[in-house]
Amino acid sequence: MLTVENIETFYGPSQALFGVSLAVEAGEVVTLLGRNGMGKTTTISSIMGIVRPHAGAIALDGVPIMGWPSHKVARAGLGLVPEGRQIFPNLSVRENLVATAANRSASDSPWSLERVFDLFPALAERRTNMGNQLSGGEQQMLAVARALMTNPRLLILDEATEGLAPLIRAEIWRVLEHLKAAGQSILVIDKNVEALTRIADRHYVIEKGRIVWSGSSGELKGNPDIQHRYLGV
Repeated sequence: MLTVENIETFYGPSQALFGVSLAVEAGEVVTLLGRNGMGKTTTISSIMGIVRPHAGAIALDGVPIMGWPSHKVARAGLGLVPEGRQIFPNLSVRENLVATAANRSASDSPWSLERVFDLFPALAERRTNMGNQLSGGEQQMLAVARALMTNPRLLILDEATEGLAPLIRAEIWRVLEHLKAAGQSILVIDKNVEALTRIADRHYVIEKGRIVWSGSSGELKGNPDIQHRYLGV
């Protein structure tokens, strides 16, 4: 579904990505792992058109999308849950969801308010509250729900559970397991290797702007040296 081939991205004269390649197939859950500052968010920003790579190729179902503006990338079917949530603070929960609702892929069972509220009962209870009246965990739920309302072909989560309380983290993992079971393609960044190896099919590890390892959940769990060398604090 998504292919990223040898992209190189710069911020001014400083190079951040050095030939990064990864792929996500339909129905897969794939992770991008690494310590802070290693290029994870830059990779996502490059895919989403937030920053433009200087070289390489990015394609969705074989259609080149590198260089597209971010709104066109989103309309092509990539739904982003950004780091920091970035919900609309002066809109209600319901308004945040309705504002992004679209079914450009003509899904037979598109996401609706009812489906989202079934998935996130806490949001149903807070549907009339403003975004800035929500807790951090509720805001993260809303950010995921907002992305789902675009009916994305690929859901991308940048720091899925960072800074959340344990109960909220467990709720996010439950939701991702549910989405995987429903066939949703997902690319996720997070630091919880135990949870990620439970739900993900494949993993990429990035170090200083380069992919240094890739493999299955079984391979990652069976390779403590990789975890210690590239993921440990």
